[in-house]
Amino acid sequence: MSHHLKRLTAPVSWHIAKKEEKFITKTCPGPHGAHAMPIAVWLRDKMGLAGNMKEVKRILNARQIIVNGRPVTNPKIGLGIFDIISIPRTDKHYRILLDKVGRLTTIEIDAEAAKSRLCRIRDKRYVRGGKIQLNLMYGANILADNTYKPKDSIVLTLGEGEERFRIVDHFPFAVGNMAMVIGGKHSGKVGRITEIRVVPGSVPNRVFFEDAEGATFETIEGYVFMIGRDTPAVAEWGIEA
Repeated sequence: MSHHLKRLTAPVSWHIAKKEEKFITKTCPGPHGAHAMPIAVWLRDKMGLAGNMKEVKRILNARQIIVNGRPVTNPKIGLGIFDIISIPRTDKHYRILLDKVGRLTTIEIDAEAAKSRLCRIRDKRYVRGGKIQLNLMYGANILADNTYKPKDSIVLTLGEGEERFRIVDHFPFAVGNMAMVIGGKHSGKVGRITEIRVVPGSVPNRVFFEDAEGATFETIEGYVFMIGRDTPAVAEWGIEA
């Protein structure tokens, strides 16, 4: 496996300049996969908080970048959708989202909004003691009751101790609820689910949407990320419908 990544082949979702230099930081294995944006790229190329890798490492080693409630020191750790980034020294907080053309974008949020994050449930299973474990899309696992199902989204607190990973809201994967598409040609679009069509065999199930303008589109269920219930929650999460 190569340890290098050329700027020309960097994921389109990063939306970085392609010809400034030959190489760009490559994402290490982590919570969001190879297409996640490395924290070094976010600090240097997107936010302009560092001029080079030496400055990036100095910032990270000072434990000044908090991602989802934990300090990050590895410059190759990837950032993905709905990650929360806090910079205590400047008292700034940010959320990573997708824009309408599927590019990772950063919006500034207040300190209260930075206390929780939205997560998609990948699957669940029984563990010792008859408890239910929810396996989340970005790698974390939590214990919960049997109310929650795969493909649902939950809102988790990012505090310390007992206040970390406490479920405070729940958006089921169901017709009538709001969702964002996070992959494919409709990546970044937001709409209300109008139909979930189960397809026999190994072909992914299809999900049909209607957006705020009344336009319709469809995608596979693996690309669906729930963001609200019967009433849109787009304003709360900083997403443009």
